[in-house]
Amino acid sequence: MKVIETLAPAKVNLALHVTGRKTDGFHVIDSIAMFADSGDRLTISRSSAPRLRIKGPMARDLPSDDRNIVMKAMQMMDFAADIILEKNLPMAAGLGGGSSDAAAALIAMSELAGRQIPSNAASLGADIPVCLLQKTARMRGIGDRIEEIPDMPTLHAVLANPGLEVATGDVYRNLKSPENKSIPDNVPDKFDTLGLAAWLGELRNDLETPAIALEPAIQLVLDALSSSCGCLLSRMSGSGATCFGLYETPILSTSAARRLKADHPDWWVKAVKLNPSSQFS
Repeated sequence: MKVIETLAPAKVNLALHVTGRKTDGFHVIDSIAMFADSGDRLTISRSSAPRLRIKGPMARDLPSDDRNIVMKAMQMMDFAADIILEKNLPMAAGLGGGSSDAAAALIAMSELAGRQIPSNAASLGADIPVCLLQKTARMRGIGDRIEEIPDMPTLHAVLANPGLEVATGDVYRNLKSPENKSIPDNVPDKFDTLGLAAWLGELRNDLETPAIALEPAIQLVLDALSSSCGCLLSRMSGSGATCFGLYETPILSTSAARRLKADHPDWWVKAVKLNPSSQFS
């Protein structure tokens, strides 16, 4: 029996501009996203009946029934699978964990079933299209307009979360204005690490301020990252509460992660690589 083991990589929003709000209430965004070499892991095989088992350090009380987005993906594929989800990413953390889990499950089930992923997969969540791509991309619209960004360097980063779950809806409701400037269209053709960090420094995460107003501990994480040795840029990812710091070398990122863990043992801290094209196994 064929068994597929795969990574559902963490999605990191290097920049996130909120540029409008539609009449249906959905916000319009303009975002740059990359994927890490770390995340949740799934083991998937064909089964006589749908089954989802959840384990791992962040499993806690996650539902394994139809409320789980992975089970919804299974129903969408109309495919009975036995799925073990190893939950390593914090919940409601701004890392697209649930969407990445569902996308990884869809990709694996498509291979096992020998048929394409349904065209309405985006109905599972706004991050599904970019999580299916698993490549550095610019996300626009409600996340449904995806444009791959080529020639990006591998980035060395530290992800840090103060142990908080932040509800995306609450952050958007706390946003002062949904009408903000988009990311400039003249994205450079090629970057090196220092050039990319400098360019990203001119951009924003418009959800950072409203998230900090709800959870001031996010500012403590940003301050700790920005003051770490060699940090080129610190910013919140998505709607939080996870923040990232960028570093020029893996030695600097690993050292910064080690120091943050020592100083804040109750935080979730991870040194990662952000890859132009994840496609991890």
